[in-house]
Amino acid sequence: MNIKIALFTLIFTLVFQNINAQTGTIKGIVTRDGQPAEFAQLSIATTKYGAIANNQGKFTIDKIPFGSYQITAYYIGYEKITKEFTIDENKPEINLDFNLTEQTMELETVVVTATKTPKRQTNSAIIVNVINSQTLTNVQACNLSEGLKFQPGLRVETDCQTCNYTQLRMNGLAGGYSQILINGRPIFSPLTGLYGMEQLPANMIDRIEVVRGGGSSLYGSSAIGGTVNVITKVPKNNSYELDYTYQNIDGQTNDNTVSGNATLVSENKNSGVSFFMNHRERGFYDANGDNFSEIPTIKNTSIGANLFFLPKENQKVELNISNIHEYRFGGEMVKDKPAYLAQQSEERTHDVWMASADYQINFNNNNSSLITYLAWQNTDRKHYTGIQPDQGTTEYAEFVANPPYGISAVSTYNIGTQLNHKVNNFLNGKNVFTLGAEYVYDDVLDEIAAYEYLIDQTTKDFGIFLQSDWEIIPQLNLLSGVRMDKHNLVDKAIFSPRASLLYKLKENTQFRFSYGTGFRAPQAFDTDLHIAFAGGGVSRISLSPDLKQEKSQSLSTSINYDKPMEKWIAGFTIEGFYNRLRNTFHLQPIGQDKHGELFEKQNGDGATVQGITVELRANYNRKMQLESGFTIQSSKFDSPVEYIDGLEGIREFTRAPNDYGYAILTFTPNKKWNATLNYLYTGKMKIPHFAGAPNQTIDEIITSDAFSEVSAKIGYTLPIEKLGNNLELYGGIKNIFNAYQDNFDIGKNRDSGFIYGSAQPRTFYFGIKIKSK
Repeated sequence: MNIKIALFTLIFTLVFQNINAQTGTIKGIVTRDGQPAEFAQLSIATTKYGAIANNQGKFTIDKIPFGSYQITAYYIGYEKITKEFTIDENKPEINLDFNLTEQTMELETVVVTATKTPKRQTNSAIIVNVINSQTLTNVQACNLSEGLKFQPGLRVETDCQTCNYTQLRMNGLAGGYSQILINGRPIFSPLTGLYGMEQLPANMIDRIEVVRGGGSSLYGSSAIGGTVNVITKVPKNNSYELDYTYQNIDGQTNDNTVSGNATLVSENKNSGVSFFMNHRERGFYDANGDNFSEIPTIKNTSIGANLFFLPKENQKVELNISNIHEYRFGGEMVKDKPAYLAQQSEERTHDVWMASADYQINFNNNNSSLITYLAWQNTDRKHYTGIQPDQGTTEYAEFVANPPYGISAVSTYNIGTQLNHKVNNFLNGKNVFTLGAEYVYDDVLDEIAAYEYLIDQTTKDFGIFLQSDWEIIPQLNLLSGVRMDKHNLVDKAIFSPRASLLYKLKENTQFRFSYGTGFRAPQAFDTDLHIAFAGGGVSRISLSPDLKQEKSQSLSTSINYDKPMEKWIAGFTIEGFYNRLRNTFHLQPIGQDKHGELFEKQNGDGATVQGITVELRANYNRKMQLESGFTIQSSKFDSPVEYIDGLEGIREFTRAPNDYGYAILTFTPNKKWNATLNYLYTGKMKIPHFAGAPNQTIDEIITSDAFSEVSAKIGYTLPIEKLGNNLELYGGIKNIFNAYQDNFDIGKNRDSGFIYGSAQPRTFYFGIKIKSK
């Protein structure tokens, strides 16, 4: 009996070893333009086997049954390469390398914001729009604010005639409804939201990813209208660039900018660092000759660095740090005097630090990854906001004795971890599971003692999220997930689910259906930290003690079509969106005190935002490209909202036009010449207008006229062979037809919030750029 058992065991072992030996391994390196193709995808035809290249472009696929196969390597924007290979007992391990070449036409890119994992745009169940650094250059964007205008569903508006703070609106919703991320991290604080979009220089940015619609299931509070992810430049290869731009605003004001970028990457490609610097000085601009500025003077210096290091092939460490120092002054255009001696002015000195550290390790044949991260932002601000009383009065003596200077101190911390795991055989499909947890701490102190004004608020939000990105079949993808947030200003935990379905009809058409929820915690947002001038005094905002969180439910559906041809790519996207808000935040006028108007943020009944966005795009042989988008929408509260005390309320959102859009046409006939023509359209909108200025004797809500901005740029690049670099000369005109607001208030008692037109009047500019080839 023992002999039979031993014999059976021997036979079983030999058979098992033979079966186990009937598999092999393929490995190799994928490169593009001589550089590692990080995140390149590899798949073996007619099987479930595949891999994603690591940070050095290396890949390994093991446990492949003996046989002959075809393996394809592809990377977005590059031609696919397919090779044949055979694995057998003579060659159980195969080495194959791939060197990818750029496609004649590029159809898509890799994005991360919609899922927190790398994803091809056409494979994402949620639409992600991308503004790359080349687009920022083409439209001559000096900063983030100027670049975000050229995206469907987005508007950037200037909200103060004196200090020119800006606000982003997505699908008609105000700035507090959208979350701005820096490298995927929510460290864009409420105070940064006032001026940060104008402070972040364009040469700091590699690309901007935009997701419209509810995103609280991944990013927590405030991602109701959408998410903007600003991704800074990372080291890719050795390069440098130095740029000088001169702008002249309406023949009156000079604006000078010097910027530079440099990147160094080690020979073995396992480390690198990139630097940026930007210095800008802009003078006052007075549109109506009353000696009060409509555009403030600015002095801004920004510096920063990004670096990466690969301790091992499957590990990556990324660090970045930046500093922004800005001084801005608007109001009466006095020189060599302290701010409080101006009849009316706002003075701001910002010192902003941002930093983050990310560590990623890939394992399980690159099917799993663990990411841990820490991000930080700190802003110190010294500020003044005041209207000087008439000289010789008691009020004037009190004002001079105690001028309304203030301080702000804001710190934001974000720490988290994220585990991604890819299952290659999940119910006959593929699935990427993402599990994460993060903690966001935000401390806001903003005080002006003379106005008895104080916002001292600490928010703490702990969130856990789970996501399933399931490719049911190659044509059908279901993205689902939920996030649980425990916010210290909300009594109970908040659950934010979402589900999105993608159906791909052939390779060129995608249908998407999405549902998501979101919330805004009852905390201070950017606009709450702005002291405005109105009615001959200053207006301040406080939070109702009964304020509770605002919630939303959003639906969207879209069709995306792109037709690639030998020399052409042309396509369109049509998206319908619906967003239902409950317990909406609105500002209720509650009277006046000796300093001016008082507003309280309260909850309303609800509101509905709905509309349709159409995008058109075309590219001819990389020589001519058109990008455009147009939105038609409606934004209304359920019940009328009173914006000015004593005036009948209205249901319409203010500053929310029912139609707006953009278009960019670029022409690059060869490597030397390039030209861009861009267009912005803003429809009619409701604007509150407070009395107080000599030209405005009544309180009212007006309907503004629609306006359009047309701008043009042309550039010429001259190769300098001896120095091994290129010299580019460029110039252009912004707002060619001078579609600038012409009915500003005048004098010290003006309503600073009565501003709604173009960001700046007609502006001529030229520049010179030296860069490596």
